[in-house]
Amino acid sequence: MTNHSYWNLSGNLSETILNHELTLKCNKYLPVDNNLIPTGEIRDVCGTPMDFTRPKLIGKDIGNIEGGYDHCFVINAASKRLKSAAIVHEPKSGRTMEVLTTKPGIQFYSGNKIGDVKDANEELFHKHNGLCLETEFYPNSINEDSFPSPILYPDKEYQQVTIHRFFID
Repeated sequence: MTNHSYWNLSGNLSETILNHELTLKCNKYLPVDNNLIPTGEIRDVCGTPMDFTRPKLIGKDIGNIEGGYDHCFVINAASKRLKSAAIVHEPKSGRTMEVLTTKPGIQFYSGNKIGDVKDANEELFHKHNGLCLETEFYPNSINEDSFPSPILYPDKEYQQVTIHRFFID
């Protein structure tokens, strides 16, 4: 289970999320195959377009990622304790969102395939009009022994927390 909310901190759908600054508290990510399914490998982000360990504009390296970002990142020091996983900042508006979670991974989706979807005011969304930061177990965990297990047994309790905190400069 996860939350699939789209965010655009500019407050204006004529603006894309490419000028948002993203920081992910993740030194590793999960490479994917042609169907966007994690391969089972876990790679370091250092020196790659996947490196968001320091604030970086989403649009800076997106052209180097085939299809754009739609990858799960491994949260540093993942545990069942609540910790900061991501910070998104939109420089013009001064809006910032922090995502805290107890989950081991966070899927970053850069709105690569948004299109022909209307909001409540009948305004059309376009490519990169929103981003998702979905806290989760790693996709394909059920098939990868080295990934954290998403299995919930009948006698066990499931409890996870994700918090979205907002700030303004």
